[in-house]
Amino acid sequence: RRVVLVPAIVLFSLMSVFSGMAGSITMLIIVRVIMGFAEGPVASTGVAVAVEASKPSRIGLNNGIFQCMVSLFGLALAPVIASRLLNVYEWPVVFMLVGIPGLVIAVIMWFVIREPLRQIAARAGEANPGTSLKALAGMFGHRNAKVAPLTLICAMGGIFVIAALLMAYLTAPPAAGGLGLDPVSAGNVFSAVGIGGCIGQFAMPALSDVLGRKATTLASYILAAAFLLTFSQAGPDSSTTVLWVLLFGAALFNFAALAILAGPVAAEAAPPAMLASMAGFVIFAGEFIGGGVSPIIAGGLATAYGLQAALYFAAAGLVLGFFVALFLEETAPSKVRLKLGKEQATPPM
Repeated sequence: RRVVLVPAIVLFSLMSVFSGMAGSITMLIIVRVIMGFAEGPVASTGVAVAVEASKPSRIGLNNGIFQCMVSLFGLALAPVIASRLLNVYEWPVVFMLVGIPGLVIAVIMWFVIREPLRQIAARAGEANPGTSLKALAGMFGHRNAKVAPLTLICAMGGIFVIAALLMAYLTAPPAAGGLGLDPVSAGNVFSAVGIGGCIGQFAMPALSDVLGRKATTLASYILAAAFLLTFSQAGPDSSTTVLWVLLFGAALFNFAALAILAGPVAAEAAPPAMLASMAGFVIFAGEFIGGGVSPIIAGGLATAYGLQAALYFAAAGLVLGFFVALFLEETAPSKVRLKLGKEQATPPM
């Protein structure tokens, strides 16, 4: 895990520094593309590390802690910190400064992260616990390996549509279909996405350890859709407090569905040596279609029918995700043990 995670974080952080040194828009685009490639392995390998470090009863909780940091630092704290730094430094300097913490974390991770698969292989006398072609071929044997990517597309679609178009909806004048908020008020409302997402990515995966992966995923989808639809109906006369609370609920449950599917559901559907590969495939499907295609469709709908139509599209995607998630197989260890106990207690006919 370390030979993937640490170089990826170092490269990502260096690309942030180089973003501040880019002398042209072309160079900046190239640097940010490399940055994206470096970011990709962190999510899937990080899920594998969290799973391998967890007791079965804490897989959801520990994955939630790992994933909620994205919302806490990336969506809630980073904009606040960066905006404050921009009051003191030019934007190239800010890019350079925000790359420094990643380099520090990379050094710490090299000494902290364990290699459970390597340790298991050493005890078993194997030279290399690496991925085999047989393991690759069998990676999709579990039902959730096929269902999770499909339903995650819907969760990712909701998140990326909100990220891409929400500020435009908040600040556009009512005549143009928006809420007409000033930039400061809009920024305050938008903070609900980061705070709600952080809490959702932590709390709901933890609850899924007790209530089950399927039940918490279904609840997350339907509640996210309900909050987002209610938010879309709040007009320009609504207070920013009401808008914040509704957006907070939508983000909490939308990010919760993402965290459960990309974390414990993906991990528990994977063969032991394929945790990172399975998480990577599930996240790839969600980001490529949900993050790449959905905002394009939503943007077209917003252009043709108004910005509110983009929110309807995102909410419809969440409802679709609910119906796809009905086909998930329950894999939470507590629920699996309960089911096995009932089956063993049932006398044969």
